[in-house]
Amino acid sequence: MAKAMTPEAFFETSEDRVLIDVRTPAEYAHGHIPGAVNLPLFTNEERAEVGTLYKQVNPSAALLKGLDFVGGKMSSFVRQAERLAPNRKVAVHCWRGGKRSGSMAWLLGFADFDVAVLEGGYKAYRQHLQQALGQRHFEIIILGGHTGSGKTEVLHELQRQGEHILDLEALAHHKGSAFGAMGEMPQPTVEQFENDLFEAFRKIPPGVRVWIEDESQSIGRVYIPPVFWQQMNTSPMVRMDMAIEIRVNKLVKTYAGFPKSDLVEAFERIRKRLGGQHLKAAVEALDQDDFAVAAEIALRYYDKAYAMTQSKRAPELILPVEIPFDDAGKAAEELIVKANSFQKGVSFEVL
Repeated sequence: MAKAMTPEAFFETSEDRVLIDVRTPAEYAHGHIPGAVNLPLFTNEERAEVGTLYKQVNPSAALLKGLDFVGGKMSSFVRQAERLAPNRKVAVHCWRGGKRSGSMAWLLGFADFDVAVLEGGYKAYRQHLQQALGQRHFEIIILGGHTGSGKTEVLHELQRQGEHILDLEALAHHKGSAFGAMGEMPQPTVEQFENDLFEAFRKIPPGVRVWIEDESQSIGRVYIPPVFWQQMNTSPMVRMDMAIEIRVNKLVKTYAGFPKSDLVEAFERIRKRLGGQHLKAAVEALDQDDFAVAAEIALRYYDKAYAMTQSKRAPELILPVEIPFDDAGKAAEELIVKANSFQKGVSFEVL
């Protein structure tokens, strides 16, 4: 007999239990619980056919068609579950904790698996996600700095030196600028980004200080949830101020190895704000392998944009720190010292 398990209970006791998502591949791709394995009861096409019968004929016809589809797959489901969970401990879920997860739970239970069913399914998980995020409290510090300051590298140095971080760009698979998709995996859906964000939050102990890189609300095609975005804008910022020469060198190291056609395409995306003449100069510089000049031209646009966003943040929440060197580890050390003396004891609600 399968046991019902709430999302809260699952996350408290999920270490040795494999989570099986029995929804269709399309549903899984749109958004899934991080770590869940897709073992679809129906293909995308089969579910569409069953749904049509349910609506246009009657539930009995839909049930029979579903049994036709599933009958020949039952032994395969058990074999796959045995490979996924050698300890025979699984949890299963569908969209709302209905017939699909119930059917898989019955089959695996009959095959002597220890089976739990996620109560309310993926829908309940999403509701739990929103509620849980709203109850978490961190002392957020925004890691600021102009484009080319190497914020992501410093963020990871902060982590190596014992600080807690949240790397939004890693979750988004995008560096945030017009050039941000280069070298990255395809971006998740907006819903999956939220799921992955929740998973990252879940792993951070309550009440600790968390560094988050300064971002626009949109990171490529995904978005920082509105309330979290608002909290980021009202959290203190430790801003790295770095000479343009250092930043140009960093950009050249990061992007000069990419195909020139990709770089030109990225410049085209900021044509309107960069201006036709600057765009032409940047493309000519790339043609001549003068990546430093191209980087300087890009920074004309990004520095103006950054100044505008900084003007919207409360000045008393910004602590500028001069970083006159290209050394992420040393920069992280200085930022920690500064942060320790800047607005101690302020806790900010996340979502």
